[in-house]
Order: sequence, then structure tokens, then C-alpha cells
Amino acid sequence: MRSVEPQVFLIARPSVDYDAVAAYLTEVGGEAWLQKFDRGDLDSELADKGLNDPQNLAEFAGRLCYRSWEPGLNPNVTRVRVDQTEYLQNILASLHGSVLEHVSFSFALHNVSRVATHELIRHRPGVAISQESLRFVRLDELPFWFPEWAREDEELMKRATAVLDDLEAFQLWMADHFGLDEEGVPFHEKKHRTSFMRRFAPEGVATGLVWTANVRTLRHTIEARTADGAEEEIRLLFDKIGSVVRDEAPALFGDYVVENGTWTPRWRKV
Repeated sequence: MRSVEPQVFLIARPSVDYDAVAAYLTEVGGEAWLQKFDRGDLDSELADKGLNDPQNLAEFAGRLCYRSWEPGLNPNVTRVRVDQTEYLQNILASLHGSVLEHVSFSFALHNVSRVATHELIRHRPGVAISQESLRFVRLDELPFWFPEWAREDEELMKRATAVLDDLEAFQLWMADHFGLDEEGVPFHEKKHRTSFMRRFAPEGVATGLVWTANVRTLRHTIEARTADGAEEEIRLLFDKIGSVVRDEAPALFGDYVVENGTWTPRWRKV
């Protein structure tokens, strides 16, 4: 048994092709909107220029809906919000959540239990999930997360560790008993036996997955899964995810009030 901690790695974020955006705006008008970005060396000076692709993509999608790149392009629009943060806050306040679905982030979630992932898969709209398969991946150890209150209980940890050590030893015994590492064992046989062996792994065994979600889904899931009544491991996980995306796109996630790990948005159900 190995004690582990759930980890979050942001592995993908939106990337805007500003040349394509410029070509589009040349067709419809509104090139002035792009002028607020210094479009010099985008690769080497991205951070210095303040280009925030997630926020820019959401703003682009929103402005396209009303052709509100600048006053006059749409005769019904006589003035527009110039500040991006104010513009996106208005998107949130007016519940114009569909434009947020264009902005997605991908995370590698490491050392999260099947307890957490079974709850996570209940959030299906706007997500993509690829999870480590214990039908194929043979366990030679049982990584396990213990909450702080459990680690402080000496007798509980003694008994829990003993159970996990026995289950881990049984995994190793089965692999030897089935001869899975002997020369010439076909993969389909290894898969068959490994699928059986996983039945003796606890639901709390740590695993991994890639989880992708758009901003609309992220906003709802962060709120739901950090609520006081949420399961404690998934609360910890989404407190970390919330911190990551707030740093990435503060105009899209900066309205949350965070108290004791609970994330409460100013604007709900966008």
C-alpha cells in the first residue's frame, strides 16, 4: 500500500488563431476589436502581451452573436463594452452560457480513486473522459488516499493499512499463480486474468484519467462538487481544479467566493 494525494495537471487549453480571426473580421467588419491585442510576435511574447486565449475565444463567440465588434456594424447596437472583464461579466450575469461552451480545458487527474471517478462521470454534458482501465493495467500495488482525519486515527490507520497490505499481497499472489509473467502468455489471457484480479481491488484504489470540460460545465461542476455536502475527495479535487482555471481565466472564474474549500459563484447556472 502506498499513500498518495490527488493531483491535477492542466494539459490542454484553448489556442486562438489570431490570423484567422483577423481574416474573418476583414470580411464582416470589426477589425478594431483585434487592435486591442498587440499582434506582434505572438509566440515569444504571449505572456507579456496579456493574450488570454480562453477569455478571447469566449469574447469572440459572444460578440459574433450580436456583431458587436464595434458600434454601427449592427444598426441595433449603438455602443459596446470595451473592457473584456466587464464584457465577460455581463455574459455571466445575462446567463448567456452557450458561448462558454467553446472554451474547454483538459486535465490529467492523477491518484484519484474510483470513488471520485464514479461520481465524476455523472457530469456528462460538455465533457470527455478517458480513464485508466484496470482490465488492461495490472495492479502490483494499491495506491490509496486517506483524508487528514483518518490519518490522525492511529488504530484506524493500523487496521486499514493491514487490509490494504493483504489485498496488495493477494494481487501479487494471483499474478504469480496465473503465471502472467511467464514467457509466451498471450495478451488476451493476461487481459482475462487481469480483469478478474481487479475485482479484489478496493473502490478507493487510486487511478488516473484525462478529463476535459468546457467552461459552462466547469462552472457548474466546481460549485456542485465543492459544496459542503459533496464527497470529501472530490471536494479536494475540484478545489484544486477551481484554483487552476481561475488563474487561467480570471474573467470567467473570478466571481467565485471561496470559503473553507466551498466555491460559490456570483452567477449560477449560466
